[in-house]
Parts: sequence; structure tokens; C-alpha cells
Amino acid sequence: MTAAPSETGRPPNPRRDGALGAACAFTAFFIWGAMPVYFKAVDHVLPSEVAAHRILWSMALLGILLIPFARWPRVWATFASRPLMLRLAASAMALSGSWLVYIWAIANDRIVESSLGYFINPLFNVMLGVLLLKEGLRRWQWVAVGLAAAGVGVLVVQQGAIPWVALALPLTFGMYGLLRKTTVVDPMAGLFVETLLVSPLAIVWLLYLASQGMLAFAHTGVATDALLLLTSVITVGPLLLFIQGARRLTLATLGFFQYLAPTGNLLFGVFAYGEPFTPAHQAAFGLIWIALAVYMTDAMRARVQPAVAP
Repeated sequence: MTAAPSETGRPPNPRRDGALGAACAFTAFFIWGAMPVYFKAVDHVLPSEVAAHRILWSMALLGILLIPFARWPRVWATFASRPLMLRLAASAMALSGSWLVYIWAIANDRIVESSLGYFINPLFNVMLGVLLLKEGLRRWQWVAVGLAAAGVGVLVVQQGAIPWVALALPLTFGMYGLLRKTTVVDPMAGLFVETLLVSPLAIVWLLYLASQGMLAFAHTGVATDALLLLTSVITVGPLLLFIQGARRLTLATLGFFQYLAPTGNLLFGVFAYGEPFTPAHQAAFGLIWIALAVYMTDAMRARVQPAVAP
């Protein structure tokens, strides 16, 4: 990946752009890794209400940012394409589902399990590629997927229950990633349209909560209202940083950064909020970490030797 053209008119400087890209990517994934702290601060609010506010206020902030970033023409072009709108409607539902599950997990002391889900996500994406895009897997990719499945199996056997949060997160976010991968749309304009499409559902739900006397916004205190409003910033801010990082870094480098977020979630869950990290968790995470190491090693080897047969 070459350095992005300089927005100041100066000639590209790969070292400077690489350092800036790394700083942006690190900050984005650091924020995502610390997200449990934010959502714990509003765990007295129904997760569904938090998710609804996240949708609405993110849409509002994106609508404003589209002006200085000159993205409104791309939004209008998206509106003019019915197939594109249908695909974004599907991705919007997947993204909203992912947000709701994650917020629920944090409010219900399931941060460690959500971390496991995001560690599984890259391997789940591989399986989606096999099942839906008919992509082939190399031998070591199959080994990595098998190790991850064994890790989940350990939790099922030891806990006597399916870790549904750890499976729902890669399912919803993996489907979102797959839909966006196969949809040609500007990232910022696409996210605005997605939040716009699901905003009627968010509004209806908030009105329902208000009619039942269950709405926290404007009834719980200024601090809660401010935190709900700022869900837009913690949603859009890391995304913009990520986009800047992705423009300046290779995919391989970006791939290493992505594990900062679930690592941060795990550390906060165990050390800040005292969630259990049992021997079953240790075995499951251990198997999945080994799976990721196998997967990343195989991916790097494939880049160096692209002609090697699966």
C-alpha cells in the first residue's frame, strides 16, 4: 500500500505517513479496547435504549461531518441506487445487532465473553468466505479454524451452556463486514446511510420506552444525557481514525492492530470489573490465540509465496 497523497500539497513522505497511520490505527483500536469503560457508565440504561441513541446521534454527527469532508454527493449517489440501498439496509441491520449485543454484554458482566467473540471474528470471516463466497482454504487455515472451534467447545463442555455472546458478535459483525466488503461505497457516506435507514426503528423504540415510563434520556440526569449524546463521538471518532490509518498502512500491519481491541476488552473485564477468568476460559482463549497465530503466520507466508498451492 502506497502512502496517501498529502492533503497539504507536500510530496508524500512514506515514513511520516506510516507513523501517522500507525498513530491513527493505534488510537482507534485503543478506544475500541477501552469501550467497556464507557458503556459501563451507562449500564443503568436499557441496552436497547443505549443502542438507539448510538444510532440516532451517530447519524446526526455524520450528517454534519459529511459537509467538510465533501461526502454529500456520494450520499446522493447512494440514494439513487436501489441495489446499493438494499445492501446497506442489510448491513445496517447486522451492524445494529452487533452494537446491541455488545452493549448488552457489557451491561450484564459478559465483557470477557465479548472479547472472545472479537478474537474469533477474523477466523469466522474466513468461514463466511468459504460458505458464502466459495473461497478455498489452505491447510493451515483449516487448522486455525479447527483450533478456534475447539476453544469454543471447551467453554460449552465446561460451562454447560453455549457462549452465545461470543458467537453472536462474530456472526453479526462478520456478516456486516462481508456485506460492506462486497458493497462499493464510501465508508463515511455508507455509515451515514446505514444509521439513517435504521433510525426510524430507533425512534419508534425510544417513543415506546417513553410511553411506558422507561426512557432514561431526559429523566435520569444531565450526566446520563451527556453520555448518551456522546455515543456519537465514540462511534464516529474511532472510525475516522481507522480510515486514516487504513489509508496509510499495509493490510498486514493493520491486521496486527485489530487485536488491540479485544485484548483491551479482556483486560478491562478481568482486572477492572472482576469478571471470572476460569481455567475453561484460559483453555479457550489459549486455543484461539494459537489459532490466530497459525492463521497470521500462514497469511504472511502466502503473501511471500503467492504461488504455493492450497
